Parts: sequence; C-alpha cells; structure tokens
Amino acid sequence: MNAGVSFLNQIRQNDKLSIRMVSTKFGHLTLAEANAYVSPPRMPYYFFMFLIDGSCQHLIDLQKYELSNNELIFVTPHQIHKQGVAKGNKFFKLGFDEHCLSLLPRPYPFLINPLNLAKISFTIAAAQRVKAIFAILIDLLKQWHTEAELILAHLNSLLSEINAAYFLTEGFPVNDKIASFTAFKTYIDEHLTEQPNISQIATNLNINPNGLYKLVKRYSGLSPKAYLNEKLILEARRRIYYDGNSSIKELAFELGFNDPEYFSRLFKKVSGQNISEFSQDLSGK
Repeated sequence: MNAGVSFLNQIRQNDKLSIRMVSTKFGHLTLAEANAYVSPPRMPYYFFMFLIDGSCQHLIDLQKYELSNNELIFVTPHQIHKQGVAKGNKFFKLGFDEHCLSLLPRPYPFLINPLNLAKISFTIAAAQRVKAIFAILIDLLKQWHTEAELILAHLNSLLSEINAAYFLTEGFPVNDKIASFTAFKTYIDEHLTEQPNISQIATNLNINPNGLYKLVKRYSGLSPKAYLNEKLILEARRRIYYDGNSSIKELAFELGFNDPEYFSRLFKKVSGQNISEFSQDLSGK
C-alpha cells in the first residue's frame, strides 16, 4: 500500500495535495513514469472514473462492471481493481489519498459503499454538473501552485454530487438508518478477522440485536451473520487472487477460523465454488 501511495505522491499535480487527474488530452504518464509504477495488490488510494462517451470494463473486488455513458465507478483503498477492455476515449479519471479526503468539510457516506454499488448513474442534469466540476478540477491542476482550498472546494462539490446520485440510484435517503448501517459495515471491516458475534456488534453500536437484524436485512438483503460470512469469503478470495501460495489451513487461521474444514465448507457455500476450483479459474485467466 505504501508503494502505491508514494507513487501517487510522486506524480501528483499540486504542490500541497496528493491528487491527480487524467482525461482524454490531459495528465497521461510519461513512459518513464509508467515504467516506474508497480501495481500494488490493492488500491492504495481513492480512484474514480467518469465515462463521457464509450464503454469499458472494470474488475472491482473480483466483480465485473460494464461502464457506459454518464456512468462512474469508484474504488476505495484496499479494494482490488483492474481496468479491462475500453471502447471510446472520453473520460475523466481522478485519484487522491486519505489525507486529501481528511481536509474536506464533511463525510461522504457513499465512500463506505453501504449499498454495494461500485457503479453510479447520473441524471442528464447531474451528469452535466459532474462533467463541469471535473473540467474545473483539471483546469486547477494544470498549475502546480494552485491554492489547495480551491481544489478542495471543487472536490467537495464533486463528491457531494456523487453522494447524492449514489443514494438516488436505489431510492434510499441519507438518514439515521443509513448512518447506522454504515457504522455496522465499518465495524465489520475493522474487526473482520476477529469474527465478532452479532450480540457483541449490536452492543458496540448501541442497537438491540433484533433492530440490527432488521437494519442489515433492509440494506444488504442478508442477516448480520450472513453479511459477516460474505465479507470473510470476499477477503479470502482477495488473498487467493494475489497470493495463491498459502495453504487452506494458513488462510483459515489468517481470517480467524479455528477449523479449516469449516472454512472450506463456508467458502463453497458462499462463493458456489470450492477453493481449488476458484484457484484453478484464476490460473486459467
């Protein structure tokens, strides 16, 4: 992760912020810069791609997304990301680090991705505003010494537009229940390999277990326990994707399982494949 963050810092387009933008005619790496970049196992910073015209494929946490006109994908730190086949070349790409995000005036619930939507569509009016903000950001980043406050003001506007479109897509308002689900999801991410029990999670979030069940079921379609299992197996698949050398026993223990056989059965139940089948599929790609 540090290597990726360091690289973003090296190729940043502002003297105060680790931020970079690329469009059809702006910001492309030199050959030397491209050769110096070693893709990290997981995304080390926030990444956005907004497609104006064309189509392209993205793999985010092993799930394929097809991007078309006026759609955006976003990737957060620690996720797996690969861009595949692209047609057309009108786009904006944006990357910035955690420090840059920390300087903004408000939180953006969509970045926790409570609804598991890595792809966002925009209304025609919203798409025009988003394109305009991206264009302004590029204009600001053309000058190395542009004041950070100007960049951050427009980055705030951009993330606010994306946040509104994210929740509009599924018709869920940003309210206390979304905030509670976001807290649940964050807790799971931070304590995943500890495999906390549901009563423990409810206590830490100050929600009764029945209320937690209804909350998680509403936004994920899963029970809290099933959600935890899904996240554990996703993390297992991530680790196999980048390091297929660990044994099933080692991987099980890394993820907090005391029984490797139970881990194997759960992997099969959640993913639909056993571990060897999943590994073989990866090696064949």
